Amino acid sequence: MCAACPAGSPGAPAARPDTVADMDDVIVVGGGVAGLTTAVLLAERGLGVRVLSRDEESRTASAISGGLCWPYRIEPQEQAVEWAVRSFRNFAWLAEQPALTGVRLVRGFMDGDDSAPPEWLSLVGSPPRSPIIDMTTYLPYLRGRLTAAGGHCEQRELTSLDEVSAQASAVVDCSGLGARELVGDETMRPVRGQIVVVENPGVEDFYISSRPDVSVTTYMLPQPYGLLLGGTADEGAEDLTPDPATTRAIVDRCARVDPAVAGARVLEERVGLRPYRPRVRLESERLRDGTLCVHNYGHGGAGVTVSWGCALDAVRLLDSGMSA
Repeated sequence: MCAACPAGSPGAPAARPDTVADMDDVIVVGGGVAGLTTAVLLAERGLGVRVLSRDEESRTASAISGGLCWPYRIEPQEQAVEWAVRSFRNFAWLAEQPALTGVRLVRGFMDGDDSAPPEWLSLVGSPPRSPIIDMTTYLPYLRGRLTAAGGHCEQRELTSLDEVSAQASAVVDCSGLGARELVGDETMRPVRGQIVVVENPGVEDFYISSRPDVSVTTYMLPQPYGLLLGGTADEGAEDLTPDPATTRAIVDRCARVDPAVAGARVLEERVGLRPYRPRVRLESERLRDGTLCVHNYGHGGAGVTVSWGCALDAVRLLDSGMSA
């Protein structure tokens, strides 16, 4: 059992389900947080799991994420909150070993946040304490758990799930924005986000201010490597080049909250594409050769936030599909 996960937690190894135990192996397509979390759950049940990722770990949308747990730009909201609540409990356990997992519970302030559901605000409390995740530590942690359980990862780009369906008893599709090409999902669209990392002038609490009807947010997230400032949400934009004017605007917005930020040295600018879908796709189907496929993608700006909850439902869909 993983030292960071108590028995019964969403991330802890579970008894192997009879309905999945006879599977030779599972191929998980997508090496971001959704794919790795699902793969960990499956591998820790004793299954042979192979993760195929189009991108290097550092280039996935998950790696660029700010790491604040918050059900942001994800639909349907009611279901997303359920996934987020289940994930929150697991992150709280992982936060007991922050050096190992990269997960910390951090106190903060949500300034008139109209976009956060009341159930979520009730969960994080007042003043809020929310998981903030250092993705540079957390993604390698997940990979380490996967390897320890016998799974492995490969960098490989697919043009269709049919390319690998004959190689496994089941396929889990966690391809994110890549689902546009991989499964022809025309409802997927990118939401471009730019963030800035500066030297931390002494900020210990997180701050976030957001409105659902605007394309910019103001947030400050203290991370071990610096203070992360954000952000933007440009629907349909796909340019991954940081915009200097956007960087200045982000820093200016944050400096109005904490003037010490104005003089902080910029360490890094990041741009990522949130994989938004009008509704998260979490369902099963049979591929052309009859192989069971479970889709788990379209998490928008909340991929980390809902990762454990969605992974649990994906495993349950595998159970149901294999017993049908």
